[in-house]
Amino acid sequence: MLEGRVDLHCHTTKSDGTFTPTELVSEAARRGLAAVAITDHDCVDGIGEALEAVEENCVDVVPGVEISTDVSDGEIHILGFFIDYEDEDLLKFLEAQRESRVRRVERMLRKLAALGIDLSMEDVLEHAGDGAVGRPHIAAAMVKAGYVLSWDEAFAHYIGLHAPAYESRSKLTPYEAIEAVLAAKGVPVLAHPGLSGKDDMIPSLVEHGLEGIEAIYPQHTSGQQEHYQRIAREYGLLVTAGSDCHGPYSQSGVVLGSATTDYEVVLRLYERARRTQAMICEKRT
Repeated sequence: MLEGRVDLHCHTTKSDGTFTPTELVSEAARRGLAAVAITDHDCVDGIGEALEAVEENCVDVVPGVEISTDVSDGEIHILGFFIDYEDEDLLKFLEAQRESRVRRVERMLRKLAALGIDLSMEDVLEHAGDGAVGRPHIAAAMVKAGYVLSWDEAFAHYIGLHAPAYESRSKLTPYEAIEAVLAAKGVPVLAHPGLSGKDDMIPSLVEHGLEGIEAIYPQHTSGQQEHYQRIAREYGLLVTAGSDCHGPYSQSGVVLGSATTDYEVVLRLYERARRTQAMICEKRT
């Protein structure tokens, strides 16, 4: 398919989404999308299944990933598009990130226990399934156990940034995430920059290889969308769009396809990925 609307930021049950990869592709077809990107947190396990569902649903799948990184007083997320999701170095990198997620959850559970909230790792993993574990799964366990009424309450009072049970991740920088995406022959894009509020870092991210900005995003105001599109033009970056959909049973309630762009962006991402691949091959010869 070479035309239509595309949603380039979607999660499945392989991280903290509630659609299986197959269900996500089927839902994209039902909503008339031409393509979706599978961008699970620190995980590429859902890409193969999603690609298998393409023929039956007539929806293209962009292999992707979302990598969470820490910066001063916050975090930055880097999306990687058209990555080689079977690259051994990438798989080792992502495995290390997932292991750090487990250690982080363990530290947060100890803090919660000191606050009178007694949850086990098994309670949390029940909600994570076989996906990468994270704070949303802690929140879900807290709701199920009756300690809070909602995810919002869990984050606001216990596990959100600056809350008493919050723990930072391993100190991965956005520059390291960009490097990992490029090494896997992918295209690194800054996810939802309006949420991180780190516009001052964009020039240095570009210097390290950033190739796009997710300007079109459900939580960006129209003014923010225009602002980030101007920055993209200034630095010659691609403008991407994504809903950050986590499926029908997620707390966010964001609908697949609620932030889209034209299929042409998929083609431009692919062209840049091919260029990166050619550069890597040239360096190796």
